[in-house]
Amino acid sequence: MTDPQGLDTAAVARWLSAVSPDAVAGPFEASLITGGKSNLTYLVTDGVHDYVVRRPPLGHVLATAHDMAREHRVMAALADTAVPVPRMVALCENVDVIGSPFYVMDRVAGTPYSRAAQLEPLGPERTRTITERMVDTLVDLHAIEYREVGLGEFGRPEGYLERQVRRWKKQLAASTSRELPGMDELVAHLESNIPASGDGTIVHGDFRLDNLLVEDDRVTAVLDWEMSTLGDPLTDVAILLAYQQLAEAAPPSSSGGAVVTDAPLAPGYLSSDEVIARYAAGSGRDVSDLGYHLSLAFFKLAVILEGIHLRHTQGQTVGAGFDGIGDMIAPLISAGRAASR
Repeated sequence: MTDPQGLDTAAVARWLSAVSPDAVAGPFEASLITGGKSNLTYLVTDGVHDYVVRRPPLGHVLATAHDMAREHRVMAALADTAVPVPRMVALCENVDVIGSPFYVMDRVAGTPYSRAAQLEPLGPERTRTITERMVDTLVDLHAIEYREVGLGEFGRPEGYLERQVRRWKKQLAASTSRELPGMDELVAHLESNIPASGDGTIVHGDFRLDNLLVEDDRVTAVLDWEMSTLGDPLTDVAILLAYQQLAEAAPPSSSGGAVVTDAPLAPGYLSSDEVIARYAAGSGRDVSDLGYHLSLAFFKLAVILEGIHLRHTQGQTVGAGFDGIGDMIAPLISAGRAASR
């Protein structure tokens, strides 16, 4: 069987057998797990034991956006907490093995619900239960005492929002290949209206339903920690709401393609107001003013998707579903500016 683009299974097997003798080390067959538009995720199996391998995308890669060691570290730290994560097997920072850093983790049973069509057969009651547990998982994440799990040096909560604006502005410059009307005005707003940061927590950075695995209506794993850090927890709430607003505003014809996720359109999925209310009740945090955080969330999404658009135009994306990405940037900029008002 031919290896999928970006992965050398024989090299992974040799390395894994050397660093983790308890792990089954091939020979492996591998397949690209669908849905990845950033870091690449592969299922590798010897027919009995299943592992998952994560590596950065091919081609144009933002300097701080695809840190394998960071993902591995936070999930290892969360292993014995209320937040479910896969068991980490090993981390490889030697780029000579497959051409980039990567890590190996156990496969976890569950479905990443990215589409309303996946949720609809479950019915509104089960969909509601799943999305309630999604919000509860975010509450659990933000309740973790990060120093107690060894993440005291994982980030700097003080000045987090200011650094976020600076970082994503820099990554915008590295990702932009065309004029983006309204982007300068959105950036100017974000730079000049930074609120005081709240209490610092572990922040996932890209929290949404399809970055969770769900089995029997419970969350079995939280995945895709590439943007995790210590910071303002309301940024996670805002990114969840931004994805929901994006799905609700998209034309019906795009729901199966360019929209990142249209799961919030499924009957029974919590409304934005219900998400906010459940998070507020569970966390005890003041969520009365999310405007700035929503603007920042839409800005970050625009930068991320512009980077994916650039890689796609250069022929460096792996998998399907990229053709409409570039068309999504303008609506995100508009939504960011609207949220700021």
